[in-house]
Amino acid sequence: MKPYVSLITGASRGIGLAIARRLAGNGGTVIGVARRRPDGEFPGAFFEIDLSNREETDQALRDIVDAHPVDHLVNNAGYLIASTIDETTPTDFDTEVAVNLRAAVQCAQACLPRMKARGRGRIVNIASRATLGRIKRTAYAAAKTGVIGLTKTWALELAASGITVNTVAPGPVATEMFQTNMPPGSAEYETVIAGIPMKRMGTPEEVAAAVEFFLSDDAGFITGQTLYVCGGGSVG
Repeated sequence: MKPYVSLITGASRGIGLAIARRLAGNGGTVIGVARRRPDGEFPGAFFEIDLSNREETDQALRDIVDAHPVDHLVNNAGYLIASTIDETTPTDFDTEVAVNLRAAVQCAQACLPRMKARGRGRIVNIASRATLGRIKRTAYAAAKTGVIGLTKTWALELAASGITVNTVAPGPVATEMFQTNMPPGSAEYETVIAGIPMKRMGTPEEVAAAVEFFLSDDAGFITGQTLYVCGGGSVG
């Protein structure tokens, strides 16, 4: 990959950190955003931002794009509270929508002027296999389904500007967030594994590989698409 500059949200752990490491390892420049810093070294610039806070996010994004020429945006930040419809509170719902959906809009709006000026850009939005239905995912599934809608709409609006927009939708991946909501060994965890045709969890690195492809020049004629990285769980 050419030395493009990629802004990655939710970059302090899991899938986001795997994406950052993969892009940096292949010669790219990465800028990470998350609510807290990673435990270890991050392979680029890093900004601590609470994406649930609209005003804080706006200010931080202005600072980032003023200092860094962003070519790629990966809207990876995710927030999940596992709850049934009976248990979902308005506050939890609003927070999940803010982090998973509204922040993606803010990030895109901040990065688009440079992409349009250059006549080239890449946006990859991270959704979830949960958009196809999963118990205890009322707010999360709604927000991530909205992310797919953003992808299709932006793809149409930005195609003539040389900007592609695609979605990667992971299935169960061995991340801290997933294992917090479904601890290994729990009945729910075992049910999820049993429903995956490949009978295993995915890895953050496997998702990162799909993201890197959509960011590449080789993917220049692909836009508006959703790629499930799910071990067959979206079809099985």
